[in-house]
Amino acid sequence: MQRRMDQPDWNQLKAFLETAETGSLSAAARKLGLSQPTLSRQVAAIEKQLGVTLFERVGKLMVLTGTGLALLEHARVMGAAAEDLSMTATGQSQAVDGVVCISASEAVAAYLLPEVLKRLRQQAPGIVIDLVSSDALSDLRRREADIAVRHVRPDQPDLIGRWVREATASFYASRAWVQQHGHPRRAEEAAQHAFVGSDRSGRYLSYLRQHGLPINATNFACYAESSLTHWSLVRSGLGIGAMMDDIARGTPDLVRVLDEVPPVRFPIWLVTHRELRTARRIRLVFDLLAQAMGAEPESAD
Repeated sequence: MQRRMDQPDWNQLKAFLETAETGSLSAAARKLGLSQPTLSRQVAAIEKQLGVTLFERVGKLMVLTGTGLALLEHARVMGAAAEDLSMTATGQSQAVDGVVCISASEAVAAYLLPEVLKRLRQQAPGIVIDLVSSDALSDLRRREADIAVRHVRPDQPDLIGRWVREATASFYASRAWVQQHGHPRRAEEAAQHAFVGSDRSGRYLSYLRQHGLPINATNFACYAESSLTHWSLVRSGLGIGAMMDDIARGTPDLVRVLDEVPPVRFPIWLVTHRELRTARRIRLVFDLLAQAMGAEPESAD
């Protein structure tokens, strides 16, 4: 007899969830400890049961269809509920474990999050963090990450954000560069020096000019879209670059220049999908991250 819609097969649901999260049948199979043909049959079975196509096969990738993306919202809630039920039934309701994917810019991931994750590891040793370092915004709605560290407030209705604190960024150069070129302090001195740019489209140049620096394209010695590479070029003495002050303070070979130019101020937000807050491990990591990165502990709700 065909399984009713309100009685989903949990193994099929897990197969769907892991395939959606990893985007690959082979990766999902490895994560679940199954053979790829077994997992493929489970995904095909849930598609047949529901009478819909959940994935499009694009080469070796499994890309969610619109229907699959809509189902994912409900499947994650069901998965979290089943996880909590299983933990409670086995008397392990306090033993929170599992994988949580965190997305952050390359510089934040490389320089700020390691110490934060060490603290998180001490408080929740059963949780494994998958840290995605990218200067592009992860699409939380497509589950490219469970939690994202961002500098903008989320405006999508299905995302929730928590303001952590205000951060600042200033201009820096290597000590060797300062010894060779002097120590520019005022905005008008910027025009005499080389900068490390972040793009050739003019967007970064426009931003610096709006911030009061009278420079043009000829001031750029090199470009790097990667924030981590950008910082490495600054440290190597190729020119002046901007960096988050929290990161720069931990880099002893750098000197703040253009000191009289006001720092750039920007917020730090933690963002997750509204449905994901029902998953205990994600809620725990979200709250511990917020606390460790500067926010007051969130009251239980």
